[in-house]
Amino acid sequence: MTHKKIGIVMGSDSDLTTMKEAVNILKEFEVDFDVHVISAHRSPERAHAYAVEAEKEYDVIIAGAGGAAHLAGVIASLTPIPVIGVPMPTAGLGGLDSLLSMVQMPSGIPVPTMGIGKPGAINAAILAIQIAGVSDPELRQKLVSYKKKLADEVAKKDKVMRTELGLS
Repeated sequence: MTHKKIGIVMGSDSDLTTMKEAVNILKEFEVDFDVHVISAHRSPERAHAYAVEAEKEYDVIIAGAGGAAHLAGVIASLTPIPVIGVPMPTAGLGGLDSLLSMVQMPSGIPVPTMGIGKPGAINAAILAIQIAGVSDPELRQKLVSYKKKLADEVAKKDKVMRTELGLS
């Protein structure tokens, strides 16, 4: 089944280093996506326009933001499609401020929120692919293969470690 794109938005271009991790996963899965810098605070009209038009173009949106981290919640409040939050690391609080801002959404405006930083961006991309894969068997099979690859890597590392310890 044909699916729409996955949207990636971030509150600042300084978030790109982290959000590139999501981009890399989407490229690996050959999923169509695009990326924008949109600030809920510095460009609220742009954030509003993006959110209200999102359903036409996207299956899922991944929103990375730091500090007050309102971007994911603002977009989620204006669109019926899933919005996944990625809290950005911050200088003052290490990203805890971003995380708490995202997970404290009022009832009725869910923002599934990943971990802080690069692991969160990777998991956001995987979750977005899982959501899109609900209606796409080919994409779902790519996820099965990806998870098998992860398991095989762990088994390989176990074997190497056990050999190094003389336990094989």
